Amino acid sequence: MALILAFDTATPHLAVVLARDGRPVAWREDAAADRSHAERLNVYAQEVMADAGRRLEDLDAVAVGTGPGSYTGLRIGLSAAKGWCFALDKPLIGMPTLDILVAQALAEGRQPQGTLWPMVDARRMEVYARAFAGEGRPIGETAPAILDGAWCRVRLEEGPATVFGDGADKAAVLWQASPAITFWPGIRPGVKGLARCAERSFIGGRFSNLAHLVPEYGKPANVAQQRGRL
Repeated sequence: MALILAFDTATPHLAVVLARDGRPVAWREDAAADRSHAERLNVYAQEVMADAGRRLEDLDAVAVGTGPGSYTGLRIGLSAAKGWCFALDKPLIGMPTLDILVAQALAEGRQPQGTLWPMVDARRMEVYARAFAGEGRPIGETAPAILDGAWCRVRLEEGPATVFGDGADKAAVLWQASPAITFWPGIRPGVKGLARCAERSFIGGRFSNLAHLVPEYGKPANVAQQRGRL
């Protein structure tokens, strides 16, 4: 009977859910790109706990999406999760955002066609992606990918594929020209996926080290240094 507060801040879509046994009890979601996760995360957490009539002390664990995704968003999410777990002496669960996307798609009752390819936007035509089997089992490593005709031709050689996530949404025209690829628009790391992933990790005892859990950025930050200053 695990009671878990779970959230993901890797993308512009902020989702916060209080889940019992893998089912959402109370939640908040907001995809507004012009509002900061730093402004909303703690407020949403307080609201979902109040909606359910529970206190943070009642939690069995706190679960957080670890990316890949926004550098700033991931730091906000992991900092909040670690702070709550440290203060409350609760277990910490880190969940890859691509796993949450797959869990969300399957929780919505989608019928996969071949290999699943969840994608998180990485600007321009680049995405973070990972291959999963139809039942949700990962079969590849997370890596950056450029969405173009060459990527689609490789998928054609491998067999049917299904793409989704905000990274896939920006390439809708590309998918229309690729008959071997099924496109599921509008899927985000939402409350159902968060609840499912958190529960599976809790049952499997897959807890994260509070001190050592770090975001999965996907690739190094592109930081420019100013010249002529000490």
